[in-house]
Amino acid sequence: MRIAIVTDAWPPQINGVVTTLTHTVQELKKAGHSVKVIHPGLFPLTMPCPSYPQIKLAIAPRKRLAHLLEDFAPEAIHAATEGPLGLSCRNYCVQKGAPFTTSFTTRFDEYVSLRSPIPSRFVLHLMRWYHSRSAALMVATPQLQQELHDQGFCRLELWPRGVDTALFHPDPEATFPGARPHLLYVGRVAVEKNIEAFLNLRTPGTKYVVGDGPDLPKLKERYPEAVFLGAHKGRDLAAHFAAADVFVFPSKTDTFGVVMLEAMACGVPVAAFPVRGPADIIDQGGTGWLDANLEHAVEKALTCTPEACRQQALRYSWARSAAHFVRNLVPWTASHASALMARDT
Repeated sequence: MRIAIVTDAWPPQINGVVTTLTHTVQELKKAGHSVKVIHPGLFPLTMPCPSYPQIKLAIAPRKRLAHLLEDFAPEAIHAATEGPLGLSCRNYCVQKGAPFTTSFTTRFDEYVSLRSPIPSRFVLHLMRWYHSRSAALMVATPQLQQELHDQGFCRLELWPRGVDTALFHPDPEATFPGARPHLLYVGRVAVEKNIEAFLNLRTPGTKYVVGDGPDLPKLKERYPEAVFLGAHKGRDLAAHFAAADVFVFPSKTDTFGVVMLEAMACGVPVAAFPVRGPADIIDQGGTGWLDANLEHAVEKALTCTPEACRQQALRYSWARSAAHFVRNLVPWTASHASALMARDT
């Protein structure tokens, strides 16, 4: 099948959405599908995302997006994000009367309320409108599926995540230089990740932060005892995971948290709050610990075994994730394809 994926999140961005999409595209191609990713890098004009300048957004992408879609002639379209490209894709498909699918990967309603005075309910209303015409709205977990259903979202389908267990694996030689236990956070360094809950822990040991983001300079100054290592990827990232004794996931806003699977694949237990994402992944007392008291969660997670964490991660694969993605797509009929590919006059 010829599949177009339209996304505002793509490399060089580093986040869970990009990780999910890049692995999905790789698996789709392995399975014989032809995939076109339409991302901000294909557009001549971009602007920094407000409050997050590391992310570039396409400016006025409608016409070029239409040409890219029509030149590729896809049999299914997925609008992966709710940014300018996703919105242009949604409106284009609605105008043409062609089905498309979407995914819910980021709680923008919660993120915006943390960064601005805009009420979260207003953003949630916009998100419901955006997804209302989607033929299938893909979500990562049953808990998120139920949560969105209760908030008025429709046609919800599961799209589970995966982890590269060949890249992320236990490494007894990996270590950090500081006092143990080694406590690790990996992810964006931004307010919505609630990193200060991690940095304020009074747990003995050394705290390590891997990642970049708008709050990095402020937090480095405020927490000089923590070790900020910057962004890493590939084997370097895997080695940092494997060197940790506990992976601490302080976010309360994530829809999933692929980094938790990457930590467990390296044999590292997870300490987190009992919220969506961690609640769907962590086996309490086996692969980590969930607690409203994050210090207590860290203490209990230290008693978990690397073997249990690794075995849990092996249950997830990107091939299985991509297969779910394909099943959720809504291919066009001949009439849909004809209407979509008709050039505007």
